[in-house]
Amino acid sequence: MASVQESIDVDVPVSTAYNQWTQFETFPVFMRGVEAVEQIDETSLQFRTDIAGVRREYLAQITEQTPDHRIAWVSTDKPRNAGTVTFDSLGADRTRVSVELEWEPEGMVEKAGSALGADSRQVGADLGHFKEFIESRGIETGGWRSSVDRGEVDDVQPADPADGGPR
Repeated sequence: MASVQESIDVDVPVSTAYNQWTQFETFPVFMRGVEAVEQIDETSLQFRTDIAGVRREYLAQITEQTPDHRIAWVSTDKPRNAGTVTFDSLGADRTRVSVELEWEPEGMVEKAGSALGADSRQVGADLGHFKEFIESRGIETGGWRSSVDRGEVDDVQPADPADGGPR
C-alpha cells in the first residue's frame, strides 16, 4: 500500500472548509484527475478518475463523518483506497485541512509514480486548488452536517434550517 499525508491552511472558518468538502460532486473543480463524483446516497459515492492516463471508476463508502472535524472513507471495489480528511480550527477564520490517503498502486506506471512521489505531489496540488477555490468564494457551495459512524448516518440535520434539506 502507498500512503500520502498532506496538509494546507485555508483562510476560512472550519465550518466553511468542512461544509465545502462535503459537497463531493464539486471535487472535479479542484481535484485534477477526478473527472466526476456522483453521490448515490448519504454515504455512497461513485468516482470516475483519470490520473496520468489511467482511467478508473470505483465506489467509495463514507465510514465516518463528524461535522467540522473528520470525514473518512474506503473504496468498496478496486482500485483499493481509503483515507481521512480532518479539519482543525486555527482561529476564527483559519483552518488546517489534512488528508491521509492509502491506496494500492496497480501496474508499473502507478507503482513507479508512487515511488517517485507523484501521488503526494498530486494531493498537495489538489489541496492548493481547494484553498484557491474556497478562499476566492469565501463561502461554501453547500454543506451536509450529519454524523456518520461505521457507515451509518447517526444524526440527520439540515445544512441550513431555512432550506430544510441536507445537501
